[in-house]
Amino acid sequence: MTTNTLIALVDGSAYSESVCHHAAWIAGRTGFTVKVYHVMGRRSAPENQDLSGAIRLGARSRLLEQLSELDAERAKLAHDHGRAILEDAKAIIAGDGAISVQTRLRQGDLVETITAKEDTGDMIVIGKRGEAAGMAMEHLGSNLERIVRASHRPVFVANRAFTVPQKVLVAFDGGASSLKAVDYIARSPVFAGLQITLVFAGAATPEIDAALANAAATLRAGGFEAETRTAPGEPEKVLAQMTGADGHDLLVMGAYGHSRVRSLLIGSTTTEMLRSCKVPVVLMR
Repeated sequence: MTTNTLIALVDGSAYSESVCHHAAWIAGRTGFTVKVYHVMGRRSAPENQDLSGAIRLGARSRLLEQLSELDAERAKLAHDHGRAILEDAKAIIAGDGAISVQTRLRQGDLVETITAKEDTGDMIVIGKRGEAAGMAMEHLGSNLERIVRASHRPVFVANRAFTVPQKVLVAFDGGASSLKAVDYIARSPVFAGLQITLVFAGAATPEIDAALANAAATLRAGGFEAETRTAPGEPEKVLAQMTGADGHDLLVMGAYGHSRVRSLLIGSTTTEMLRSCKVPVVLMR
């Protein structure tokens, strides 16, 4: 069931502006409403601990009163900060076109919030790294990894810099997630008019050649003239080379294989691509 709604997740990180521009680009091509979420995490234990200690009753009472006032002020500042982030996000998205934007401020666990709300959206847009991750290339945002594991919707992972996508590289291995990705591209207005290349990383076989031909036929039925390629080598190296040297500015790939442990970790190829890839990535389940 489609909802014609896009869920965009923003925080105070450098990636939030890119999330907004990518969300606006998708909404502009689909007519989707954008729901922007900022989820304030549960407060950490040090802020909640009893700091009064063994103090005489009068002093203890005064200190507890001051701590209560400080706690209330922290909560108000966090709420105001969240609202400011959402207002900025709404202004960026609305500034990119006539787009319907709604904002949602929540407190709690981000992944629990989004998994509870994902049925109200057709796609989730999130930055590759969050506030806590910094710019370390090897460090993915922890919330990104958790959302990819938990979500059953396509997840659009925004890189730091926004550019309008023109050439799309689709990692194809003949598995269920790559077939789903091809079908999604063929039907979605997000990809209309873009150049599509299907690539299989590894040794060519008659079965793979046939699967690539069938996938290209599906895309042709959707109005695309898709190129197919087979490239020897490890998938993460092949995909990184093609997104860099060949000028593809959007990568679509499956998030998992079919392992029984898929709920526990992201597949190694996916993780490596998210770490190293300098273009946005759409992950399909």
